[in-house]
Amino acid sequence: MKLDTIIAERPTKKIYRDGDVIIKLFNEEYSTSDILNEALNHSRVEETGLKVPKFVEVLKIDGKWAIVNEFIEGKTLAQLMEENKDNADAINAYIERFVDLQLEIQSKSSPLLTKLKDKMRRKISETGLDATTRYELNTRLEATPKHNKICHGDYNPSNIIVTPDDEWYVIDWAHATQGNGGEDAARTYLLFSLEGKTEIAEKYLNTYCKKSDTAKQYVQTWLPIVAASQLVKHKENEKDFLMKWIDVVEYE
Repeated sequence: MKLDTIIAERPTKKIYRDGDVIIKLFNEEYSTSDILNEALNHSRVEETGLKVPKFVEVLKIDGKWAIVNEFIEGKTLAQLMEENKDNADAINAYIERFVDLQLEIQSKSSPLLTKLKDKMRRKISETGLDATTRYELNTRLEATPKHNKICHGDYNPSNIIVTPDDEWYVIDWAHATQGNGGEDAARTYLLFSLEGKTEIAEKYLNTYCKKSDTAKQYVQTWLPIVAASQLVKHKENEKDFLMKWIDVVEYE
């Protein structure tokens, strides 16, 4: 593997291109189980027939874990939306297709993926919130209907690659679970909101609810839960924003 061409860099990993593959090289602090879980998630999603880059292998490079996947030529949807930010029609069209693709993902199932509710219970326990708040969050979580839809867990325009032929590929399945699609929609809404993209967030949520015939209030019941799960990332710049969502009992 040649690590000559870097195409993206994150605090905990670097992504390189080597011909027809990309190499996601992780920092030393990543555990073996986390790496293998991400690769396993990707493989299980790939088996459903969804359009994702082909999984190639997991290996170690200079003592660091790496995941190798097929390279997909194109731009991220986030890049395209930024390039067309002043074109309302283009943005609306992107959101429409973005939601269509999310609903296609949620139409699939993969019984061996981690159960969403189990993951959320664990996240709530790790928040450091007081016992009363944790109890209320867990009560809300238990009241949600049990589904087995594939949920991406980080569904946002940065994780969509659009090819020159206008094919849309979904990447980064590290957080994939099986569960309630409303949670995944609430998380996408949260991610837009954290970026300050309030108008896009509202357009997205309205489009998702219309296309899926879902009551907006149904998705909103997940907002305190997804905010709490985001809190465990310990990003100080997000904390005040997330705490406001966690403290809200009912949404208008």
